[in-house]
Amino acid sequence: MLFGKVLSIVVAAAGLLDGSMDAAMPDKNIDGTMFLVNRQHTVAEQYIPDGLRKTEVYGMSQSMREDAATALEAFFEAAKTEGGVSLSTVSGYRSYSKQSTIYARKKSTTGSTEAADKLVAKPGTSEHQLGLAMDIARKGSSSLTAKFGETEEGKWVYSNCHRYGFIVRYMQGFEEITGYSYEPWHIRYVGVEQATAIYESGVPMETYMSGLKLDTYDYLVHQATNEVLP
Repeated sequence: MLFGKVLSIVVAAAGLLDGSMDAAMPDKNIDGTMFLVNRQHTVAEQYIPDGLRKTEVYGMSQSMREDAATALEAFFEAAKTEGGVSLSTVSGYRSYSKQSTIYARKKSTTGSTEAADKLVAKPGTSEHQLGLAMDIARKGSSSLTAKFGETEEGKWVYSNCHRYGFIVRYMQGFEEITGYSYEPWHIRYVGVEQATAIYESGVPMETYMSGLKLDTYDYLVHQATNEVLP
């Protein structure tokens, strides 16, 4: 009886959370903006996001999903007009096949799988396959190093990208959680509301999503308790 009541409330509450189960579990909606990708959460080899297009910004010709591309264009313009810094695109959407090639090359140059894993995502575990990530650099450069975070451009990116829906995905000090080395150049589109919340929390997406799930769980338990108790 109790289980049935709780189950019905879970389904109903999920519907209340913006109208669907996707809203209750955004990290499971691969076509949304909060799909979590890391070594434990993978993307199928055949997955190609809808709405890919070339970004109309300075840098190498790169594609993103429509919503992310539009946000990136506004972000680059703001960087120039508000921040006085100029940015350049380096790497956007990557297919499973392209990621396989990049990973194999890194494994060859580093000499080990362990070393390669710290620097490059294995095929199927890269955010770039979602069409929501972009590696960026200073204008006129394609260098992707941790020193970018110490530059005027890198500091502006970290402090302002959330205003346009992006987060610096792999932050310093959270390597054990994200599974990757510090990458101040890798930004991921999640939408303005979530990007702002993640930025203000000061934690990586993995930790933030765990907290979001706990909040949802607490809400559902509270609703169930109120329904069951006389």
